[in-house]
Amino acid sequence: MFPLVKKFLKNSALFCVICLSILHVTNTYAQDGKALFSQNCASCHAVHKKLTGPALADVENRGPWSDKAKLHAWIKNSAAFLKTGDKYVNDLYSEYNKTAMNLFPDLSDAEIDAILAYIKTVPDPAQVAANNPGAASKEDEEFTSFYWGIIAIVLATLVLILLQVNSNLKRLADEKQGIPTTGSVPFYRNKHYLALLAVVLFIWGGYNLAISAIGLGRQKDYMPQQPIFYSHKVHAGVNQINCQYCHTGVYQGKQALIPSVNICMNCHMAINEYKGAPLLTADGTPVDGTAEIQKLYEYAGFTPGKAWDESKATPIAWTRIHSLPDHVYFNHAQHVKVGKQDCQTCHGEIQKMDEVKQFSPLSMSWCINCHRNTAVKFKDNGFYSIYEKYHQELKSGKIDSTTGITVEKIGGTECQKCHY
Repeated sequence: MFPLVKKFLKNSALFCVICLSILHVTNTYAQDGKALFSQNCASCHAVHKKLTGPALADVENRGPWSDKAKLHAWIKNSAAFLKTGDKYVNDLYSEYNKTAMNLFPDLSDAEIDAILAYIKTVPDPAQVAANNPGAASKEDEEFTSFYWGIIAIVLATLVLILLQVNSNLKRLADEKQGIPTTGSVPFYRNKHYLALLAVVLFIWGGYNLAISAIGLGRQKDYMPQQPIFYSHKVHAGVNQINCQYCHTGVYQGKQALIPSVNICMNCHMAINEYKGAPLLTADGTPVDGTAEIQKLYEYAGFTPGKAWDESKATPIAWTRIHSLPDHVYFNHAQHVKVGKQDCQTCHGEIQKMDEVKQFSPLSMSWCINCHRNTAVKFKDNGFYSIYEKYHQELKSGKIDSTTGITVEKIGGTECQKCHY
């Protein structure tokens, strides 16, 4: 009887370990899809709304994408797939002003499938809000994590109980057969259990320490309250003010520069009242636009109807949102003027934001992935005249003129390019 019981207990313990492994692998697969989406897709796509690219919800049921092989081919090399002449793809290309999608040749089919699987798990915020007023996706994620944590703890406890039962049964069997046995050691004094607990705590602590360290300095979605409510939606969106009018350094140097009070007053010496659409903060609180203009006048030392003495102006204490570590070199002019990147590539649809937040993670992996997949615009770009080899290959047709040369090929992933 005892051999059968022992075999049953061993199989039960093995079953529990397998269950824990399956739970871990399933959760890891979902997390991998989310991480891959954030690193490769989130700068241009959202799941349920259009950004610089189309929304990705239900993407596998559109046009030719029901054939997953075609979808894989499109994601890995959109330029090559365009040449197949597929009407849906070419119409989509035209709809987005013939802006080429980044290439992802390094993504495997399994990684693409993980991204697609993650997309299916993202709920539509509008539907969630309608069905569950006040429900928050972050709270749902926290609840899900708590749920899996409880299951893991229950299964781990069951494994320990079975091991203890196995030990007691072995001791009883030895006593019945006349084999000398030592006294039963309490659970909390058992060296094997204590060693196992120490290893588990060490791994858990190390994992959380590494995750926390990786996230140091990152502040995706950071949206501080500013001293004056400044709506990019009103200025850059409705009134179509070019970003470079206020952020004057973006074409000339490393920094984009925060506009001075003088730049604001160029317009607001004449505009002292807000008559546009209602303004709301991120939490839905109404904002008095005219009162915010009055705050600007206080910083400027300006009284409407009187001459402005610029010497009385004081700087506005704007709270910085986007910040990179001191050991990272980033040059706006290199990206905007030479690389011809839109502000939205890194900052999201800034022209639709009343309150600005950090749209991109600005992590090392995010930057490197962009360099690996973004094609360099060589045509009529004097900055790249030194790359004679590539120019010759472009002329001969050896390299595709729109997608053949990525930032990586001209040294964009070398350590010294971004780190001093």
